Amino acid sequence: MKNALAFLRNTWRGLTAMRTALTLLFLLALGALPGALLPQRSLNSLKVDEFITDNGWWGRLLDKGGFYAVYGSFWFSAIYVLLFVSLVGCLLPRLWEYFSQMRAKPVLTPRNLARMPHHAEAHTDRAVDDVITAARARLKGWRTVEREEADGARTISAERGYLRETGNLVFHFALLGLLVAFALGKMFGYEGQVIVQATGKQFCNSGVFNFDSFRPGLRVDGTQLTPFCVRVNDFHATYLHNGQAESFLANIDYQSGEDLDTGTWKPYPLEVNHPLRTAGDRLYLLGHGYTPKFTVTFPNGATRSAEVQWRPVDPITLLSEGATKFDPPQITDSEERRKNQLAVTGLLAPSAVFDGTLMSSNFPEARKPAVAVDVFRGDLGTDSGRGQSIFSIDQSMVDKGRLAKVARQNLEVGQEIKLDDGTVIRFDGVTDWVSLQVSHDPAQVYVLVFSMLMVAGLGVSLAIRRRRVWVRAVPQQDGRTFIEVGGLARTDQAGYGGEFTGLSRDLLSAEQDKES
Repeated sequence: MKNALAFLRNTWRGLTAMRTALTLLFLLALGALPGALLPQRSLNSLKVDEFITDNGWWGRLLDKGGFYAVYGSFWFSAIYVLLFVSLVGCLLPRLWEYFSQMRAKPVLTPRNLARMPHHAEAHTDRAVDDVITAARARLKGWRTVEREEADGARTISAERGYLRETGNLVFHFALLGLLVAFALGKMFGYEGQVIVQATGKQFCNSGVFNFDSFRPGLRVDGTQLTPFCVRVNDFHATYLHNGQAESFLANIDYQSGEDLDTGTWKPYPLEVNHPLRTAGDRLYLLGHGYTPKFTVTFPNGATRSAEVQWRPVDPITLLSEGATKFDPPQITDSEERRKNQLAVTGLLAPSAVFDGTLMSSNFPEARKPAVAVDVFRGDLGTDSGRGQSIFSIDQSMVDKGRLAKVARQNLEVGQEIKLDDGTVIRFDGVTDWVSLQVSHDPAQVYVLVFSMLMVAGLGVSLAIRRRRVWVRAVPQQDGRTFIEVGGLARTDQAGYGGEFTGLSRDLLSAEQDKES
């Protein structure tokens, strides 16, 4: 039993040592590296599967170790909890000791001040009481205690720099609060991305199914999102001569709170790094792209138009790829309908240039939009019940022969392509889409406050020095008074020498002048 208690006591002492807390803090930073270097399932599960396939047993081993979901892994959580416990165990005793020191009086004046790192002495004709009165005035602002010794001597013990430990404690408690705030943010926060057409289309933060991708916190199930709605009216971008984006601006209207009941829309110019803050959430403008508009005229005369966003494959010129899919109208037989589905796939160039039939884009602005398309007809696989990317067709349907390419052509705005069955596909131009991100972090204010406290506490602990000074006035047999001044820096002596020299000079200069 005694051995078990001794083991637990030693374990607790080791865990609550400051060096252990620093080691755990280093391990926490080291453990976060895989989250930045390896693909994470919460961000891109397809990328994780591809990485595992490419790396074989090594990829599978990392998967078993939780390296593709670092921040939710058992080992990262264990480091986090141990760091929290270690900091609490370190700080609470230090806090109690700090309060004890604040109530304690400065220590007694050492018998031999000449052994102090800083020392000065002089003789004066003034009485002991006059010397102590002058020293008391000079040491105003210091914590002082006056004492009388057996030989008639009087001393002053003074100490200063208690705020150094205050700053130290503020820094460490703020670090502890920052860890708690980060944990709460991960538990109750969420992020979602969505693409919205910049043609007056709306998006409402009412459920996870309204997002294209959604990352919930550990305690978020997506059923109680903060309600607000956004309407994207238009989008404007400016570019430098080399095609680099200079500014993005999306003019939006939004509703939140009582506005949802009254139907009131409020305007807001949404720019990059200037999010809309409403209902406790932040709405960011991440980027933009283009949406081609196609109109299909079927052999029976029916027409259908579609606008589906295409994704950029070149971030400089915004050359984009995608697939716009159509179901034939007025066909009730499901098998016949699947045989006549259409997909317009290929590339979109905002500012098209051609080298023969090869199309590319030389600028990201929509100066001369054009598309290079392949048209497929057949079963798109959209009725299979499996999820399918909106940016591509199901290649397995092509491999099975159920989806076939029937045409390939470059189209500028207003041009059209005619299929063998009389179907006509016209390219009507492009519109803008914007990528938005909704971020909810209930602890963001606390993160800011604790971060500021950490900086302030660190600044105080580095700028202030803990130091002591003692003054002894001893009456001599000839009626004069012998004065000794001693100094000691409790932390680092660097910089205290100049302060002590000035302090001792103020106390002894008049007497030294008399002696000289």
